[in-house]
Amino acid sequence: MRLALADGRSVRHVLTADHPEFQVPEREGALDVMAGYGRIGFEHILGGVDHLLFVLGLVLLVRGGKRLLWTVTAFTVGHSLTLALAVLGFVHVPQQPIEAGIAFSIYMLAVELAPRPERKPNLMDRCPWLIAGLFGLLHGLGFAGALAEVGLPEGEIPLALFAFNIGIEAGQLVFVGVVLLVLAGVRALPVRWPGLVAHVPGYALGTVAAFWFFQRLAASLPGLGWPGL
Repeated sequence: MRLALADGRSVRHVLTADHPEFQVPEREGALDVMAGYGRIGFEHILGGVDHLLFVLGLVLLVRGGKRLLWTVTAFTVGHSLTLALAVLGFVHVPQQPIEAGIAFSIYMLAVELAPRPERKPNLMDRCPWLIAGLFGLLHGLGFAGALAEVGLPEGEIPLALFAFNIGIEAGQLVFVGVVLLVLAGVRALPVRWPGLVAHVPGYALGTVAAFWFFQRLAASLPGLGWPGL
């Protein structure tokens, strides 16, 4: 909902089936902006299956500890940078190719998770934070599309951007914590899992990512002036 008031202020709020009503505040303060856009960021990351699958791939590949913390942080820094550039109008990229690129980033992690007979350390093994940061630049452009639909409050754009990123980071940390707890619970079970079970997540991620990539690429071709599929 976007409401332009006579005093020049504009109010934006997301209405849902669970919360279909909104009371227009007498004056929207900084705390209101922080709470509102933080919640939007938190709900967006938890509802963005493709972004969560990328974070899941990072967790499975890096496997906990400070190394995982730095990797997820680098991903956050990357997507925060391009999100700000896109929302402020410095970068203009069509959304459909970006969505296809996000699917491809998940596929790349799935390839790293797949078994290989003679695996030599590569850049992802040595510097996972670097790869996560680079792919974070791509995911930030995807977040920008979602934020553009909501809009930003005039005069509070930096604060709204900051709150949105905080919400995304909080959602990521909650998701990472849940995944780590589930993995710890599975390992603690008195069950001897077959060796092939360890490869199921990688193949599952790769299958879903490949489907999304070709589906989104096909949807973007007409917009790029190529023959439609």
